[in-house]
Amino acid sequence: MDFMKTVKGSLLENFYPAGWDMAKIDACCDHPPEDAKMRQPFWHEQFQPVSCDDIHEFDTKMGHEIALTIKQAGDAGQKLALILPVGPMGMYRWAVYFLTAWQVRCDHVYTFNMDEWSDDQGNTLPADNPAAFENAMQQAFFGPLGELTVPADQRNFATRDNLPSYAEKISQIKADGGKLVLVFGIGRMCHIAFWEPHFAAEFESVDAWRKPAYRLAAQLHPLTIEQNAITSFKSRTTLVPCRANTIGPGLFMQSDQIIGGCDGALSRGMQWQGMSFWITLRYGPDIWLPSTFMPTLPGKLFYLADLAGPLVADCN
Repeated sequence: MDFMKTVKGSLLENFYPAGWDMAKIDACCDHPPEDAKMRQPFWHEQFQPVSCDDIHEFDTKMGHEIALTIKQAGDAGQKLALILPVGPMGMYRWAVYFLTAWQVRCDHVYTFNMDEWSDDQGNTLPADNPAAFENAMQQAFFGPLGELTVPADQRNFATRDNLPSYAEKISQIKADGGKLVLVFGIGRMCHIAFWEPHFAAEFESVDAWRKPAYRLAAQLHPLTIEQNAITSFKSRTTLVPCRANTIGPGLFMQSDQIIGGCDGALSRGMQWQGMSFWITLRYGPDIWLPSTFMPTLPGKLFYLADLAGPLVADCN
């Protein structure tokens, strides 16, 4: 017995996105851990998965990659547009550590937070709300950098009024010779930012799907809500908004470089991100699974070794 043999007539029969091929998804997960780095035909030649033995190595390496990218752009006299997530978060402490140790000023950096919780009109939480992504960024990154920090007027957050301006601002940075770097995690539903898989039903082609730069008040998948209840709200589903403002493929697919992170391991050997990780690496680009486009871009995907599995049943 498994999912495919028992789903018909169950409460899950129409729960997952219509374009998900569950048998193909299962096949993506049926590999030994060492196969995670086996190059696939659709990967960009400069895309590289980077295994980390534990969360401390993960946070340090990913933070170093962010800090080094900022330093290299500064050394080259180049503007840098960074699309940033709130999740994963541990790498920001190390990015601050390296930037401070190297005394790198971030005057050349322009940040664009990729998403933010919203109501059904795209209105967001006050910046000082404990659950607001703007507050999380201030606490984890902008504040600890002190005098080296990104200038306040160069920080962008996904509010109803500001998110629509991202595309023009990033376009101007690139026109001035700047670089766009996407820092991201991968959702349980394989979303990038809060660009969810079920949005694919609205588009007739990949080209059409790649055009939107943002969406206000995006409807989140139920499993995205539950993922965030577990990872950010200590299991309290009632605190998680059901909508969010988010960037779209029209922005994240323009990235000159990516810095990705998968740290979704839990205690006692449990995890939530292994399947999403393997889908990203093996499924091939598909608009029903947004993260599958990430290996087509140059850069690194840092991941906890435990996420590579093997992904087998374990009821102990």
